[in-house]
Amino acid sequence: MKPFQVDASVVSTSLARALHKKRLEQEVENYRHHLEEMVAEQTQQLREALREVERSYEHTLEALGVAIDLRDSSTAGHSRRVFLYSIEIGKAMGGLEHELKNIAMGAWLHDIGKLAIPDAILLKPGSLTDEERQVMQRHVQIGYDLVKGIPFLSNAAEIILGHHERCDGSGYPRGLKAEEIPVGARIFAVADTFDAMTSDRPYRRALPFAASREVIERGAGKQYDAHVARVFLSTPDETWQEIRRETAAIQVFSVAAADDIQALSRLVKPGS
Repeated sequence: MKPFQVDASVVSTSLARALHKKRLEQEVENYRHHLEEMVAEQTQQLREALREVERSYEHTLEALGVAIDLRDSSTAGHSRRVFLYSIEIGKAMGGLEHELKNIAMGAWLHDIGKLAIPDAILLKPGSLTDEERQVMQRHVQIGYDLVKGIPFLSNAAEIILGHHERCDGSGYPRGLKAEEIPVGARIFAVADTFDAMTSDRPYRRALPFAASREVIERGAGKQYDAHVARVFLSTPDETWQEIRRETAAIQVFSVAAADDIQALSRLVKPGS
C-alpha cells in the first residue's frame, strides 16, 4: 500500500512463509510422483500374480484332462483335440472372444464326470444295456455338479452339462433344442463328433475326414447347429490335420507316463 514503507521484519516473515509454502508444495508433488510409482509397481506385481494364478489354473485343467483320457485308453488325447477343435471353430465363427476361455475349459473337462462311472460300464467292450446306458449318461450331471461351485469354472460347467444335447431335442440330460443349448456346447458337439469319428476305437478304425464331414453335413440343422456346422465345413482339412499332428507327440508321452505309473503301482505294495 502506498506510501511504501520497508519493514525488514515483515518482508522476512513474508519470504519465510512463501518459501515454506513452496517447500510444502514440492513435498506434495514429490509424494504424488512417489505414490504413482508405488501404485504402478503394485499393479504390475498384481498382474504378475494373476498371470501366475491363471497359469496354475491352466496346468490344473490340463492335468485333469489327461487324467480323464487316461481312464479310458481308447480315447487318449481326446480332450486335448476337442479343446483345440472347439477353439478353432469358435475363432472362425467370430464374436465369441469373451466366450473362448469358457469354451476351452468346458471342452477340456467335458468328460470329468466319467471319473465317477464304474470301470465295468466305462470300459465295457460291447454294447451297454439300457440300465448301463442310464448310468453312463449321468456323467454329464456328475461333471456339472463337480465344477459348478468353482467360480472360474461356473460358465464352463454349463458346457459340461450340455455337451450331449442335440439341436433337435434328442439329446440329454434336459432335451434342449437349438438356441436353448449354450453356444459352447453347440460348438463342442461338432468337435466331439468329428474327433470320435476320425479316431481309432476298439470296435473300428478311424474314418477318413471326408466321411466325418459328410455325417456332420447331413446332421446340420438337426443334430448339429447349422451355423456351427457351416463354419466347420468351411475350414480346410489341413487345419484339423495340423492339430492332430501337434497332439500326437503329447499323446505318446501321456501313454508312456501312464505305463510308468502302472508299473510303479505294481512294484509298490501296501505296507512296503
